[in-house]
Amino acid sequence: MSTRAGRAVPAAVPVSRRSALVLTAASVAGLLMLCWPLLLQPSGGGRVDPPFLFLALLPVVVAVVLAEITEGGLDPRVLALLGVLSAVNAILRGLSAGTAGIELVFFLLVLSGRVFGPGFGFVLGCTSLFASALMTAGVGPWLPFQMLIAAWVGMGAGLLPRRVAGRAEVALLAAYGVVASYAYGLLMNLSGWPFLLGVQVPGHESSLAYVPGAPLLGNLERFGVYTLLTSTGSWDTGRAITTALAIVLFGPAVLTTLRRAARRATVTAVAQPASA
Repeated sequence: MSTRAGRAVPAAVPVSRRSALVLTAASVAGLLMLCWPLLLQPSGGGRVDPPFLFLALLPVVVAVVLAEITEGGLDPRVLALLGVLSAVNAILRGLSAGTAGIELVFFLLVLSGRVFGPGFGFVLGCTSLFASALMTAGVGPWLPFQMLIAAWVGMGAGLLPRRVAGRAEVALLAAYGVVASYAYGLLMNLSGWPFLLGVQVPGHESSLAYVPGAPLLGNLERFGVYTLLTSTGSWDTGRAITTALAIVLFGPAVLTTLRRAARRATVTAVAQPASA
């Protein structure tokens, strides 16, 4: 529940205990799908085959989680808000992505998750990335990973401490936006690392490629160097700076607008005093 001036706002997409368990299980499964190069050991001969069947299940996992979270049905006003915010995020991503890592979609995603709660943030992360992929012809095997990681970003914003308000809240959200921007780039790099550079084979040494069966620390070191050289200093840093600046400059006004919309969208009945 979000608070403003002592008034509580119910979560736009309530998360039941069962939904929380499904969400936790799906998040663990998603992390395993992302981290398989660091966990999988070759059966013999130093050869490793990516778990394509396991990776293909990721869209199914995302769909199951979305169905579970929204099983009670969404209020038409909440559904309208979700559609509007998804469309705005898709447009912002289409206008900003590709220019030195500028990514305005995280700005609105973090603020929306903060106001409407973790369930709404998770759903908005999925729908925003899916809509933007359709608009920019960005549909590919990377899309389920983008949707899941963006969903984690929105959900995490909804789980931040609620008692923080005013300038401290803006500072908290800006700091979270920076961390989330780097985490998004890190996890997306991990999802494509073995496929972009291939698997290192004997006689072709590389300091960046994935080495099947190598010690965990060794592969982590190679992946760290790969991430630093390919995205940390450019895409991830640009995304972090853009998100933090947008939250600091426009966050207070947008938070006020979203909270006003949240009160109107989540109030379903007005209590009337009993007549004598």
